[in-house]
Parts: sequence; C-alpha cells; structure tokens
Amino acid sequence: MSRIGVSGVLQRVAFGVFTALGLVFIPGAFAIVLAEPATRIVVALFGAVCVAALEIAWIRVGSVPHRTPAISVPVLAVPALAPVLPAQAIIGVLMLGILVALLLESRRIGVSVYSAGLAGLGCMVYFLIDGLLTGMGVATLPAVAAASVGYVLLVLGLEVLRLRLINAPAERGRQPLISAVRLSALLGGVAALTVFSAHWAVVGLPTPGVGRVPIETAVGTLLGSVGVALVLIVLRSVWDMRRRLSGLVVGSSMLSTMRSADSVGDALSEALCAAAATAVGVQSIAVQAGPAEPGAIGVPVTLTPGVRQFLVARRDPMDGAFSSLDRRALQALAATAELAVQARQNVAGLTAKANTDSLTGLPNYGAFQEALDTINTTRSDAESIAVLFVDLDGFKRLNDTHGHQTGDEVLRVLGQRLRQSVRPHDVVARVGGDEFVIILTRLATLAEAKTIAETMLDACVTPLVVGAVTVTPSLSIGLAYSALVETDVASLVHDADHSMLLVKKNRRRGDCQSSINVSGHRSSQFNDTVAEAIDENQLPLAYQPIVSLVTGRIWAFEALLRYVHPELGSISPPSLIEKAKSLGRFDQLTRQIAETALAAAAEFRLAEPGIVCMTINVEAGQLAPERLGRFVEDLNTRYPEISLCLELNERSVARVSTQIREQADRLRDLGILIALDDYGSEDSSVDSLVRVPMDILKIDRSLVDDLDDIRQREVLTALQSFGDKLEYSMIVEGVENEAMAEHLARLGIRSAQGFHFGVPQGFAETIDRLDEFGAKAVLPTQTVTVPPQ
Repeated sequence: MSRIGVSGVLQRVAFGVFTALGLVFIPGAFAIVLAEPATRIVVALFGAVCVAALEIAWIRVGSVPHRTPAISVPVLAVPALAPVLPAQAIIGVLMLGILVALLLESRRIGVSVYSAGLAGLGCMVYFLIDGLLTGMGVATLPAVAAASVGYVLLVLGLEVLRLRLINAPAERGRQPLISAVRLSALLGGVAALTVFSAHWAVVGLPTPGVGRVPIETAVGTLLGSVGVALVLIVLRSVWDMRRRLSGLVVGSSMLSTMRSADSVGDALSEALCAAAATAVGVQSIAVQAGPAEPGAIGVPVTLTPGVRQFLVARRDPMDGAFSSLDRRALQALAATAELAVQARQNVAGLTAKANTDSLTGLPNYGAFQEALDTINTTRSDAESIAVLFVDLDGFKRLNDTHGHQTGDEVLRVLGQRLRQSVRPHDVVARVGGDEFVIILTRLATLAEAKTIAETMLDACVTPLVVGAVTVTPSLSIGLAYSALVETDVASLVHDADHSMLLVKKNRRRGDCQSSINVSGHRSSQFNDTVAEAIDENQLPLAYQPIVSLVTGRIWAFEALLRYVHPELGSISPPSLIEKAKSLGRFDQLTRQIAETALAAAAEFRLAEPGIVCMTINVEAGQLAPERLGRFVEDLNTRYPEISLCLELNERSVARVSTQIREQADRLRDLGILIALDDYGSEDSSVDSLVRVPMDILKIDRSLVDDLDDIRQREVLTALQSFGDKLEYSMIVEGVENEAMAEHLARLGIRSAQGFHFGVPQGFAETIDRLDEFGAKAVLPTQTVTVPPQ
C-alpha cells in the first residue's frame, strides 16, 4: 500500500479511536458531575471554559510559522480540577471544552474530534504517570510536573507523526522542525505552572482571607490559567497583526512595481502567491480555477481579462482556523494585483499604439530600435544576427502616377509579404515611407542569412493587383551580418543602409547584378582590446568598502572592474562583461577577478583584522560545478580567514534552475556566502526574493533615493524584518551622505555601502587608507568623487 493509502487508513483509525474516547468520557463526565451537582457543576463549567481558552492559545514549538508543529496545553487545568473531580470526569471535561472551542472556531468536526481525542489520550497518560510516581513514593508536586511533561511529549510526538504521515510541506528555510530552545521553554513553563496550580489547589490561593472551600480554590486556580491563556492569545494576535502589515506593505510594493514583462505567463500569479503567503502565513497558496475547499479560504481574482480565478490559502487543519483578518488581507492583495494588471494593460495598449505603424500594423522605427538593442545584448555566444534594409524602388513615381491610395495598398501588402516570408522569431518593421528593416535572429552563418533574404525577395516581387492597376514591386536590399555582440549596434544598421543605397546606385547606372548587397560589416576594435586584456590579465580592480552602521567600521569590500584604455578611454563594466561573454571569456574573467580580489582581501586583513569578507559579482549560471563551482570551492579553502561572497545579479536569477539552487545551497554549506544584488531595481523579481538561497540581500539605491517617503521606509523596515526571520543580512547601497546613513541607522539597517563611506579605489589606495585610518567607515575629511563608470 502506498504512503498516501497508509496515511488515510491511519487517519480513519485515529478518528474512530478518538470518537470512541469522546463517547466514553464525555457522557461519563456528565454523569459524575450530575451525581453531586452542588459541589461539582460549577467547577466543571469553569474547567471547560478554562480548557477552551488554553486550547485556543496554542504554542508553536518551531521557529517557522505554519511549517512546524503547534500544540496547546489544556493540561494546565488538570491540577485545579483534581481535588474536586475524579480522573474520568476531568478527562471528559477536558475533551468537551476542546470540542466546543474548536467547533466554534473552525466549524470542522474532524479537526475538533481529533484535537479533543488527542488531549484526552494525553490526559490519560498524565494520570498514569502521576499514579505510578505517587505509588513509588514520589512527592505530589514533582509527580505533577513529570506528568505534565509526559502529556506535552506525547501530544507533540503524535503531532510530528501525523505531519510525517500526511507529508506536510517541509520548506523551513534550513530551520529545524522543532526548536530545542522553544521546546525546553515550553516544557519548563508547563511543569512550573502545573506545580503552582497543584500547590494552590492543596493549600489555597495566595489571596486575602482564610478558610476557602475546595470549590472556590479550584475556580480561582482555573481563572489564573485563563489569564495565562489570554496573555498568550493577545501576544500571538499582536504578532499576527504585525506579520500581516509587513506582508501587505511588501507584497503590495512588489505587485505594483513589477515590470510589464512579468505579466507574461504565470509570473504575476507567482508574485501574488508569494505576497499572500507572507501576509497570511500559510503552508500553501495558489491561484486556481475553482473556489476554496472546506478549511481553506479563497477570494476571487482576475489576472487575465475575462477569466475569473480564486486566490486560495491552505493551512494544516491543526494549525488554527483562518480569521476574517486573513480573508481581508487576501482581498487587499487580490485587489492590488488586479489594479496592477489593469495599469499594465493600459500602459501596454498605449505602448503598442505608440510603437506600431498604423498603415501596415508592423513595428515602427522606435520599436525596431528597442528590439534590435535587446536582441543584440541578450543573444548567446553562438547566435548571429543580420539586419536587412529594404527599400521599395520607384515608390514616388507610383504615388504620382496612380495616387497615394494605391501606394498605401502596395505598402500594406508588401508589409504582409515581408512578415510571412521570414521566421516567427524575426522582426519586421516599417521605418520610413517606403523603407522596411528586418532583424534576422538565431543565425549560424552568413549563408543562412542570404538564403532567407533571397526567399523573402522572391515572395515580395510577385505582381499584385490594386483596383485596375497591376504592380510588380522592385526591391533594393542591404544586408549586414554580425557574428558577435555589437558594442555600437547602430553601426550594423548604418552598414545595412549603406549596402542598400549601393544597390540603388548601381541600378541607376544600369550595372546592378543583384537586388541584395551584403555589407562587409565587421566588429570593431573593441573585440581585440577586451580579448587581449583578459588573456593577459590586465583588467584592474577597485574596491569599495561595506560598513557596519552599528559599529561605524568597515567589515567587507566589493571588488569592481575599472578599466581605462589608452585609446578608447574609460570602458564601462557592463560593456566589458557583455563583450567577455560574446568572446567566450566570461568565466575566465570572473576567475581572474576572484583570485585577485581574495589575494587583496588577505592583504587588507593584515592591515586591518576587522576586514573579514570580499564580495565579487557573478551570474547564477556560473555557480554550476563545471563552470565556477569547483573553482570557488578551492579558492575558499585557500583563504579560510576570508569569507568569499558571490553577488548574483537580478537578471541572472530570473530563471534560475533547481540544480543551480541546490548548488547555491551546497556552496553555502561550505561557508561561501550568497548575496542577491540590486534588489529594488527595475529588474527586481519577487520570485528571486522568495526562492533564491541567499545569506545577504543588497538593496538597490533606487529604494533609498527619498527616505522622507514613508513607503520607502516601510519597505526597508519590512525587508529588514524578513531578513531577521529568514536569517539573511541586508546591505543598503547608494548611501551618499551622512543624513542618509543616520536615517538608515534609525530604521534598524545594520550595513551599508556608498560614496559616503568611500569611492571604489585601487589596491594601493585601499591599503594606504587602511594603514592611515584603520577600519573607520567615514574618513575625517572625506570628499566624494564619483569615479568613471
């Protein structure tokens, strides 16, 4: 039988056993109480109320909400009831109080019967332990303490077994199922409270007056337990309210600032689920077609026009029922997501209209430029592209002879033919009156580009009929081919245009052999410059301090590329990185940076022992063992005194695989830190925040550019709170002045980076600073000079 089948059978057996216990003990308790109503009925009623309050005031024995067991301690009421009621009646009162409380809270009979039966079984063990120890001559109070501990351990053990059998979600952020500290505190607290209750039940409450009867003592003791329960309920309610507020603030911020591209596919649904899980605190949450099942809560949401779905949250049945506040939190986030969808649709409609040629329906010149830039910068090392510049010959004469209506129809049909004759992933745009530009993507050779161009030409020169006029289009085409990522992609368009003009010029001379002219375009000097610099390890590094706002001292540096060529001038790090990728030298460059940076960090630490960390920038895919994974493991062992931190940029983690996440966890286990860089920039993704394994979250300067804005402060505070709970540190970048640093410190931010603490400097300058000023975060007469990027 499968695990699911075994679990189902055991659940049915447990339900039957617990139901039988209730049918035995609850009626028995009624009979015993009614046999002596004058002395027992008041105590029984107060006992049931006390047990109900204690049941609602459950306590979690793990540190991760809704991922670790939660138990209640109605056993605190038992010592107060013992002098008045026999054991069988106490068990019945205990089960009845829990049954009624949970029926009112969750309205689920299965959950109520299970909890009542579990407590009844635990109470039986309590009396068994108490009886055995008393019979062995153990004093009453130690026996009661041991019995209460036995109750908690039995109930907790059965709950852990239940969670294992139902295969409950186990994503606890590297936290244990049961916290040893919490469990010890719970056992100690329960033992102490039951001892006090038992003591007061015998000698009387420590209140004015003498001669109190057992009924008065029992009721007073029970009221004390109710007070303990109320304190626990209030504390948990305050914590839940703060969690909801933090989740709503951060979730709403994430949903409202998502990029328009994030609306494609399921990304928006994932963002909404992540935000709702934070706000409500659940084991699972999903956007689904149907409403919520019993025990779950759901609210309608429309993320796709015309499609009504439901945002459904689920918890373990024993983890407390959802409240009206939970439902309202879901409704607020669903409404925010719908507003974000509507806003994106409005923006997308306006953008599409602004970027589309009204006559042909093709992209216009602005859209073409944006597409070419994106295609050029995001293509792989093995992918070539080509630009075709297409001109319709004799278009002015056609308009003058047959009218603009005929000319417009010819352009419209020509646009259709161009679009139909290329592949779906190619781009066709109208960039002028009779000019079209085509971007051919995913090419392997120049010959492939020429073949596509010839096929397109054959399709476009077929005669077409417009009214009473038959037109045979004639085209002039210039082709520019690019095998490597262009640093100046406009030169590719210029060369294609120039080649097209040569076709027209030759045609006017009467010596044109072909309608397609291939440009002699080649990549610029930049390729050779970057290749030589990497091969000879000539790219220098600069180091920017990362400081503690608590101690006012430097504890880490970030290694940054800074390169000024004698002829080309300053070359930006992004350009260097993109060119290194296109040349197949990206991993080689990253190895050089890592080795140089760690060697520098060792020297910095000799000058100032407080320097314990060096961070370098990598992409998530580079963590794979066959790329940089094994290299950084070896590098980490060579510098055991320095913590190596790998900063992953937002773009590279947008589609991080399971294998990369597992590799990141492996590196973290070896002591290598993982940081998520530039969070809050326009490329930020909620998916990366909740799914990428990390030790450090670096906040982009765009989230701290106006700290007088309460929204920025609330988001920073909430992210810091998340970091404390999920055990990652947070570093705020872009701190430019003392006022920003002081503002962040007041918000509880503990680490920062920016020109206020120092611009990136070379190795020698950094050593000089450490020798003269030590690890001081801010130099006495520091002048901020923005270095070339």
